[in-house]
Amino acid sequence: MSTIDAPERGPLVIAGPAPRLLLIQAPYYAEVVGGMRRGVERVTTAAGGALDVVDVAGAFELPAALRMALAANKGWDGFVLLGCVVKGETDHYDHICREACSGVMHVSIGTGAAIGFGLLTVHTLAQAEARARDDRHNKGAEAANAALMQVALRRRWALA
Repeated sequence: MSTIDAPERGPLVIAGPAPRLLLIQAPYYAEVVGGMRRGVERVTTAAGGALDVVDVAGAFELPAALRMALAANKGWDGFVLLGCVVKGETDHYDHICREACSGVMHVSIGTGAAIGFGLLTVHTLAQAEARARDDRHNKGAEAANAALMQVALRRRWALA
């Protein structure tokens, strides 16, 4: 684990109705993604929000699922995407990581959606597990905070 501490964040206060998030998760590494999901749940609950959850097959499917969710227009205020890709012996890792990240960024820029992106791209399973623990380094909690901060920003500008 890095020696750099993650910021400590208190519960977010978001104007307007309770925020509703959609968590799109790729639970290929179930223990890791489950740990990050608990971080998302903790942050969402602390902000007074609600959380819907769907699974996709893997990290590569995250951007398309996000696009489908936006098209479905079910009233979500923001989206959290979780997954984990562990480097193996082939270059498959590089392709999946690059395309998943690029796909999510493309959707983000094209739509302005409030997105928290929690795709772990790690060299070892131990690195992933360290980022899914129930502490302030939990990348699911960080992704939920990012999504909620974007929701708050959108609402602030909509009210201005």
